[in-house]
Amino acid sequence: MYGYASKSLRIDLSAKKSEIVNTPIELIEDYIGGRGMGVALLGKRITQNYDAPDMPLIFASGPLVATDAPTSGRSSVISRSPLTGTIFDCSVGGRFGTELRRAGFDFIEITGMADRWTMLSINDQNVVISDAEHLAGKNVGEARTLLNTRGSDAIIGIAGENQVVFASIVFDGHYLAGRGGLGAVMGSKKLKAISVKGSGSSDIFDPAALKASREEIMRLLWASQAIFGELGISEFGTAALVDLIHSRRMEPTNNFRQTFYDSSSSYSGYNLKSHYKAKKTGCMGCPILCKKIGERGEVMPEYETVSHFGALNANNNAAVIVEANRLCNDYGLDTITTAATISCFAEIGGEELNSGELLDLIREIGELKTDRGRMLSRGSRQYALTAGKPQTSMSVKGLELPAYDPRGAYGMALAYATSNRGGCHLRAYPISHEILRKPVATDRFSFEGKARIIKIAEDMNAVIDSLTACKFVFFAASLEEYAKSVSAVTGKVHDTQSLLRTGERIYVLERYLNSMNNITSTDDDLPERFFSEEGTSSAQIRVKPLSRQEFLNARSNYYKIRGYDEQGVPTQALMEGLGLGKYL
Repeated sequence: MYGYASKSLRIDLSAKKSEIVNTPIELIEDYIGGRGMGVALLGKRITQNYDAPDMPLIFASGPLVATDAPTSGRSSVISRSPLTGTIFDCSVGGRFGTELRRAGFDFIEITGMADRWTMLSINDQNVVISDAEHLAGKNVGEARTLLNTRGSDAIIGIAGENQVVFASIVFDGHYLAGRGGLGAVMGSKKLKAISVKGSGSSDIFDPAALKASREEIMRLLWASQAIFGELGISEFGTAALVDLIHSRRMEPTNNFRQTFYDSSSSYSGYNLKSHYKAKKTGCMGCPILCKKIGERGEVMPEYETVSHFGALNANNNAAVIVEANRLCNDYGLDTITTAATISCFAEIGGEELNSGELLDLIREIGELKTDRGRMLSRGSRQYALTAGKPQTSMSVKGLELPAYDPRGAYGMALAYATSNRGGCHLRAYPISHEILRKPVATDRFSFEGKARIIKIAEDMNAVIDSLTACKFVFFAASLEEYAKSVSAVTGKVHDTQSLLRTGERIYVLERYLNSMNNITSTDDDLPERFFSEEGTSSAQIRVKPLSRQEFLNARSNYYKIRGYDEQGVPTQALMEGLGLGKYL
């Protein structure tokens, strides 16, 4: 089959067995690959605890992986989140997806629980489950050195071993399946590492048509100021957003108590590049190269990381932010939740943390050797509840909010609330139109029209994560161009509407599976702070509290447009109309 390996891998760690299986045709036809394929595979098993032996941990590629389609080197990781209890997926870069496809597999489904630390090695069709006790107790950097992987690797650090509920899986040293705690799922299975090396290639239905679609996408990318402009993310990485979000007075500061930080320029993309003499690098198959590496090998933090270890924690020391990022990558910790939980801790304690205390807390969270570290390792929601101040957790469904204050972007407020995985900016990313004005500008201080825009964007991003491609490219290109790419690769005709229909099927299935764990409209809400406290206004920009009634009206409109009932649950008619009746 063009665009697919047609084979996948099932691993049972309890039995220490591997099985090569045919990739189910219905998964390809109905869910494309990546995120969608993983969500459908997980299915009704979502009601099990994250650490149950039968809870799967899934790594999946899409039809564009290992082809010449731009940004086609990504893969998805899917399971149930220990942090939020929701279905959860992470789109991750690096080489893993490409090596997996070259090895001849569309996905890996891992179940069971090993009786000692174990690793999985894949070299083309040769699959070995082996002892990894020599890697136990080691962080990612040291474990990678010992592994000396020739292809790609996915490793958990000490945080994943300790099942910190926001532990990450680290790919190729510094690409993370970062959010939601999927590293803890891997740790619960006593799976320390996966290495994969492939020597095969992907069969393309129409190489000439793929080349033409690639050229069309690249023309759009080169014309995009957000991507390849003088101040774009290719030049400065995602930290290029620091100055822009600062100027819009919507940078979360002091645990979202303010929305403006005077000293954020100290860690802007420009200053990081200048100080560290950062060079470009990036994922396999990506022309954008948004990742930046300093001249001494320092990994430059992403925007969310610099902002949250910066403004959110009132820290203007760029070197401390870079070190915080290094520690999180080495322990295998989500930088957003780590920084937000520390900020919550500081507010509850009435403390102003210095640089040393900030870094010490990261180590304590990863190692669980102190009472404080153990309490913070459960995330801000549980910590704030235990402290008797639940209102200080800036999270939705238990997932800490990223670095865009919703009082400065109302579409983001709605997107945070309706996201299937919790407080996430990437499910709909309304910053693209509310701040970057792509594809068209919308009024960031209005809910008008946002319900439909968010719904369409959620569907679009679900299919992007299933192809699998990078969302950044869609600052310039659209599904129209990528429909040509996937048609050229697979030989099956796709257009924008057919891809959006697939995205809708994926998103609604995720929502239904969440409802099986009693996640409803009650969970589609924002922290009260955003409705009762004003942001940091200026003479030119007023950052008012959100109107709860306007928010609820927008959410109600969103449910109607989606076809959900008043509790935010997909109706039977919607499920059956999307071919999801078997899940009812």
